[in-house]
Amino acid sequence: MGSKTESNLIFSGEPQILKRKNDTLTPLKPSITPFEEHAIITGGHMPSTFLLCSFKTCPWVQRAAIVLQEKKIPYDISYIDRDNRPAWFLAISPHSKVPVLQIDGKDSIFESNAIAEYLEEATTPRLHPADPIARARNRAWTDYVPTFASAISTTMYADSEEEFTARAAKISGPFGKLEEALAKQGNAGPYFNGPKLSLVDAAYAPFLQRYTFMDRLRPLGIIESFPRLSAWRDALLATPAVKASTVSNIEAVWQENLILRRRWLAKFVSDNVRGAAAA
Repeated sequence: MGSKTESNLIFSGEPQILKRKNDTLTPLKPSITPFEEHAIITGGHMPSTFLLCSFKTCPWVQRAAIVLQEKKIPYDISYIDRDNRPAWFLAISPHSKVPVLQIDGKDSIFESNAIAEYLEEATTPRLHPADPIARARNRAWTDYVPTFASAISTTMYADSEEEFTARAAKISGPFGKLEEALAKQGNAGPYFNGPKLSLVDAAYAPFLQRYTFMDRLRPLGIIESFPRLSAWRDALLATPAVKASTVSNIEAVWQENLILRRRWLAKFVSDNVRGAAAA
């Protein structure tokens, strides 16, 4: 798995693209990577480039990056200026939003779920369960991600303490739904389907990470009431693919974003994080 630390990235011109140096792929067989194995299976075609368009703090981009990391697929990443989105990006993003995955410099796919499903169909190893019912259940729970994400995001972007408290009170609802879902899975974990990371895990990990960042600034005491969800969160945040899916100083960059957006939580952020996004 290629490292995502700042020391392992180089600039490569316009548009601003960050490329890894010395990517190391873990082979399935001697000298054959999962990406190369896919090329053999599909008759020799292997995309020359994957370009993932991102904002540094975007959890939806992180979802796609986790899939790329877990599948050990080399990719480039371009960090878009949120306040000055370039014309080349607007031309490939109908919503003017990230993520967008550009393939071979020609085809572009937008929306994180579409990107994850494309990567699942086009590359190996498979992250969805083989059983069709289990696979459908996984897709159903990925469809619940926006509801889960909204409870967390609206809380962390509250404009006042009263608003923060009112919104935080609603987090238990989605957390309870996932606690029930994990119980019904009936496995020992550590991931949603058991020992293997899946697209469901990739979808929820960024938002469980954002909850954790928020909880460190302003302790909420919510996730402790959901032991399965808490254990799942801990396993996901310790997973190499999740750790490698963002800039190395993601928590500081996330905190700086609170300051830039003038959110209430920013009052708990140290001024030392200013400039983190440019680091």
